[in-house]
Amino acid sequence: MVLVSHNHYDHLDTRTLARLHATHDPRIVTPLGNDTIIRTATPAAKISIHDWGDRLDFENGVTVHVEPAHHWSARGTRDRSKALWSGFVIDTPAGKIYFAGDTGFQGGHIYRALAEKHGTFRLAILPIGAYEPRWFMEAQHQNPEEAVEGMQLCNAAHAAGCHWGTFPLTDEPIDEPRNRLHSALDAQGIGRERFRAMVPGEVWDVPAE
Repeated sequence: MVLVSHNHYDHLDTRTLARLHATHDPRIVTPLGNDTIIRTATPAAKISIHDWGDRLDFENGVTVHVEPAHHWSARGTRDRSKALWSGFVIDTPAGKIYFAGDTGFQGGHIYRALAEKHGTFRLAILPIGAYEPRWFMEAQHQNPEEAVEGMQLCNAAHAAGCHWGTFPLTDEPIDEPRNRLHSALDAQGIGRERFRAMVPGEVWDVPAE
């Protein structure tokens, strides 16, 4: 299974999806409208398209929930918000995982809603980069301090920081998100081992809740 949160180029790469299809033929789960883009490169792909609030139940005891995010979509200049964006909750026998996709913090109400709906999470995969300048990015990308607050609000035992350190997307230095994450964790008295700024290729055996 491949989860595609939205259609921005750093999240939906059609060549990568075509390679995954050729090698593994996975089911691609994505919000409404993104199937049109994916099928231009991979017409035979198995795609499930969903609205916020939808759920998919699988025979192995895994359920995928499509959840809201504070973001937007576009591939060009004339298709802004023509396809939907989302996060995902993956409910598994080993625990619940929350992947936020790209999201602004917006007072944390999405995180509170997740806690009310899903309870607790073994792992939250949260964006920590692409947040400067705040006057422009605040509505669509949370910063590391907000990610730490989000981890607490959604009752996540552990978190993995994503959306940093790969592409220079915005104004902050490419390694700043990790440093600010560590400072935010220290300020809140949260062990750095609970919220790790993952780097490409890193593997983490996440402890049980």
